[in-house]
Amino acid sequence: MSDNALRVLVAGESWIKHTIHMKGFDQFHSTEYEEGAGVFLAALDRAGFAVTYVRGHEISARFPSTADELDEFDVVVLSDIGSNSFLLPDETFLRSERSPNKLTVLGDYVGRGGGLVMIGGYLSFTGIDGKARYGMSPLADVLPVGMLPHDDRIERSEGVDPEVVEPGHAVLGGTPAQWPTLLGYNRVTAKPDATVVARTGEDPLLVVGGYGAGRTVAFTSDLAPHWAPPEFVQWPHYAALWTSILSWAARVETGTRTAAPVSAGVRT
Repeated sequence: MSDNALRVLVAGESWIKHTIHMKGFDQFHSTEYEEGAGVFLAALDRAGFAVTYVRGHEISARFPSTADELDEFDVVVLSDIGSNSFLLPDETFLRSERSPNKLTVLGDYVGRGGGLVMIGGYLSFTGIDGKARYGMSPLADVLPVGMLPHDDRIERSEGVDPEVVEPGHAVLGGTPAQWPTLLGYNRVTAKPDATVVARTGEDPLLVVGGYGAGRTVAFTSDLAPHWAPPEFVQWPHYAALWTSILSWAARVETGTRTAAPVSAGVRT
C-alpha cells in the first residue's frame, strides 16, 4: 500500500433481516445478513483508496471514539445508518457507563480538517419515521444541510432526473452533468453558506460546505438500490463521481495521491 493512499472510513450500509414464513397452520423463522455497499467499496478499492469498512452492527465496538483514532483517516462516510448506533454504545446502553459521544468526536474531527460525507437512505439525515435523527445530533451543526423534524423520504417510483447546477464544481471531478434517473432521496434544505451542486426540482441532491477547517458533503440519494437503480450503479461514471466526492471532502485533488494496490482496502 502506498503511504500516500487516501484513507477512508465507511460506516453503515449493512442490515440483518429476520423473516417469518407463514404456511397455513405452521410458521418458521429465517435470518439473513446483507450489505449494500459492494459496488461502492469495490470502486474505492480500484481507485487505490485505503478503505476501512465498519458494518452497522460493528459501530459500537469498531467506530472510533477518540481523536487519535479518527485522525488516522482523511474522510469518513456515513451511509444508511442512524444516529442511535453512535449515540448508544454498548457500554452506555447495556451497562449505564459513561462513554465518549462518537458523533461529537466526529464533528471535532471535521473541525480540525477532516472530511465528512453523508449519503442518503432510510436511516440517513432524518430518515424513515424520523428514526435517523441526525438533526437532533451533534452533526446537525456540521453537515451542510438542515434536516426536517419528520420523515424526510421522497419516494419517486416513476423516477426523478437529477439536475447538476454547478457542473464545473471540483467535487464532480469533471464527470458528466447528465446523471441517470434516481428513485428517491431524503429531503433536506441547504444551509446559507453551502453550495448546491445538484438538485431534483427545488430539493438539494448534492450539497457541499465547510465546518471549521474541514469539508462536508451531503448526497441525499443512495449509493445502491433501491433509490439508486441499476442504471445509476452501473453508470460508467459511478466510480469517478464517488472518488471525486471523497477526494474533494478530503481536500485532495483527484489523481494527486499515489494509488495503492487494489487489495489495499481493509474490509474486515
